[in-house]
Amino acid sequence: MTTPHRPTLRFAPSPNGYLHLGHAYSALQNERVAAKLGGQLLVRIENIDLDRCRRDYEAAIFEDLAWLGIIWQEPVRRQSEHFSDYACALEDLTGRGLLYPCFCSRSDIARKVNGSRDWPRDPDGGPLYPGTCKQMSADERAQRLAAGQHAALRIHMDEALSVAGMRLGWREYGEEDEPRDVTAEPALWGDAVIGRRDIPTSYHIAVVIDDHLQGITDVVRGQDLFNATSLHRLLQALLGLEAPNYRHHKLLRDKGGEKLSKSTRAKAIRSLRNEGVSPLELRRRLGFA
Repeated sequence: MTTPHRPTLRFAPSPNGYLHLGHAYSALQNERVAAKLGGQLLVRIENIDLDRCRRDYEAAIFEDLAWLGIIWQEPVRRQSEHFSDYACALEDLTGRGLLYPCFCSRSDIARKVNGSRDWPRDPDGGPLYPGTCKQMSADERAQRLAAGQHAALRIHMDEALSVAGMRLGWREYGEEDEPRDVTAEPALWGDAVIGRRDIPTSYHIAVVIDDHLQGITDVVRGQDLFNATSLHRLLQALLGLEAPNYRHHKLLRDKGGEKLSKSTRAKAIRSLRNEGVSPLELRRRLGFA
């Protein structure tokens, strides 16, 4: 593990498309907080989804950040090179009975909860897992796995909360640098997926392990990940990892009120560059003059 001698932050984009203004805002927020704390900024490439992530997008990320004038420390951590780190954490949690294999597809879950208007939802709006595979016998699980059936790994939320055995929370600074204590509510996520069927990890376990191994002291990221922090705090507690400080910043939105995203074809930074927008002009536009 890297033990930082000063505050350490990270900007962690996924190379599945070009960076847009929302990414620029987050990167500049990280730069601003790192400078204010007298710390250092790392760049992490979150590319666990090998089907969607591409090297040309990764190269574009570095080009855009350099064009903005952002300086980061080397080496860059690529998640695809560290699946073994995440596997160790998953094996630990599984061995302690905190994760269980789930063979259900999304369509299986949808069929199970279909017709129930009052079915509980997680903070992202998805239906909470109905627990279909939780009660499966050990023999049936072993037979299915031996037959080559792929399974996700879900957290046994009730058991995990019992093992954590403490009031979970974090120190939230937001964008105003006025700290407040937030109580974590991981139960809102139900038996969430911690290891995906198609990828030998998940965002949740990977980000927790990466922040630990890179010695991240302060996490600056969008408000859309505020609720996920509850789940991350639970995983940190189960794995005996220290919690960083968190700063969840506002999201940039389009004229229709939707957050800027790659899926909605938000205008890329490189397109603004090609239109003649200067780095200083873009910084001013985003409030970082």
